[in-house]
Amino acid sequence: MTERQRLASDIFGLTKKPPLSRRDFMSASAAVAAGYTLAAGPVRAEAVKTDTNGLDAGMSSVKVDGGEMPLYFARPANVAKPPIILVAMEIFGLHEYIKDVTRRLGKLGALAVAPDYYFRQGQLAGISEIRELMPLVNAKPDAELIGDLNATVRWAEVQGGDKDRIGIIGFCRGGRTVWEYCAASNEIKAGVAFYGSLIDPAPQKQIWPKSPLELAPDMKAPVLGIYGAEDQGIPPAQVEQMKAALAAAGKTAEFKIYPTAGHGFHADYRPSYNKEAAEDSWQQMANWFRRWKILG
Repeated sequence: MTERQRLASDIFGLTKKPPLSRRDFMSASAAVAAGYTLAAGPVRAEAVKTDTNGLDAGMSSVKVDGGEMPLYFARPANVAKPPIILVAMEIFGLHEYIKDVTRRLGKLGALAVAPDYYFRQGQLAGISEIRELMPLVNAKPDAELIGDLNATVRWAEVQGGDKDRIGIIGFCRGGRTVWEYCAASNEIKAGVAFYGSLIDPAPQKQIWPKSPLELAPDMKAPVLGIYGAEDQGIPPAQVEQMKAALAAAGKTAEFKIYPTAGHGFHADYRPSYNKEAAEDSWQQMANWFRRWKILG
């Protein structure tokens, strides 16, 4: 069995890292102090920082099977019934990059919520080796994941979020989550999947019954798929398979493939960051949510 066959495609993409210049990256201690994960590799000193001016933001929790699930939220202050956007994280846990993305969505006018649905596996953001993370995140059942996301939606509604304007955005493994949840939920109005894996490794079938590709006929919400042509784990041919499957099923979806971008190109804290693709894809995301009447 090759490495590509053994690893989930999103994790395979993460193992292929560009060369680094030490000058451009934080020390490990500085990265930890700033709230970033170490398992993803070196942390860029120029990672994007979004303030909380004009926002209500912070940690909260919601009751789910197995305990109290932590979540991070950001919303525009003194705004009634903001749209709800779920933020589905990478495999690295609820660390500073995901929190910053949540604040960016808050600045766009959303009640953005990032649930730490790996909390049952411990503090993933504190793990420094990807090989330690893999068995933990790969053991997360889809049924449990969907239940956690449903609970997050309920929490957001109780906080005054608009139940008629709900979206979801996700990165890496969270991109796969977007596809899965858009097939499972009748409440999601639109999703945006950043380089989410489309075909699951066969050994995962017991806990991941259907891959996004297999769920194409079940999609209940329009999805924008955002990918990099240089992604070593999710090649453009695989994206074309998904596109064809959705078209055959009569589902609404669009795809944007950035020719010079690899896996994780939006992750501004990692060496994989591609500024041009990241900035354009963020605008594509905002336009998609405006198109489907989630963002104003």
